[in-house]
Amino acid sequence: AIDENTCAIMLEPIQGEGGVNVPSSDYLLAVRELCDKHNLLLILDEVQVGMGRTGKLFAYEHFGVTPDIMTLAKALASGAPIGTMLAREDVAVAFVPGTHGSTFGGNPLVCAAALETVRTILEDGILNRCEEIGEYLIGELESLQKKFPAVVKNVRGIGLMIGMGLHIPGGEIVKKGHEKGLLLNVTHDTVLRFVPPLIVSKAEVDEMIKILSAILAEV
Repeated sequence: AIDENTCAIMLEPIQGEGGVNVPSSDYLLAVRELCDKHNLLLILDEVQVGMGRTGKLFAYEHFGVTPDIMTLAKALASGAPIGTMLAREDVAVAFVPGTHGSTFGGNPLVCAAALETVRTILEDGILNRCEEIGEYLIGELESLQKKFPAVVKNVRGIGLMIGMGLHIPGGEIVKKGHEKGLLLNVTHDTVLRFVPPLIVSKAEVDEMIKILSAILAEV
């Protein structure tokens, strides 16, 4: 509940660890309006969904809102340890030297990696590729849903941030995947999460679908 001690609302534009939950088109707009009404900051965690994964540089761009503060890490420097916070200018001025520190916040080496990552994403067609390959992967996963309706409940996601809801616990599928050379991740016990490299090829997607199909036929 919002009271006199509430200063901000912080959330992921698309839940990652929560099971790849994509909000409705008006959800974040409603949150933005709520923040504006009560003079709260809207803080968006883009650590997992940002940097092109959804087909846009930042996931919030899909929903027509602008955050007051945004956090980034991981993919910002292609896996090199970095953490950063971006903010509107009137918010950023509240942070003065000594207010906040970060061990991996931004040494020269990792900042160089981040700059090259941003350049590559913006100039080498990575965003369009994520959207294109993501649509293809979602389509292939939906085909598996139709083929194995007793196992697969639904498929959801944007770009290369995709979840496959299951009717059964996913641990055994993850284990069988590892045995067959396919790295899988399960969240909330019943959601397979697919977050492949942004440069994944169609051929690699096809190979993954082939392996996953064989696994689903076994469980």
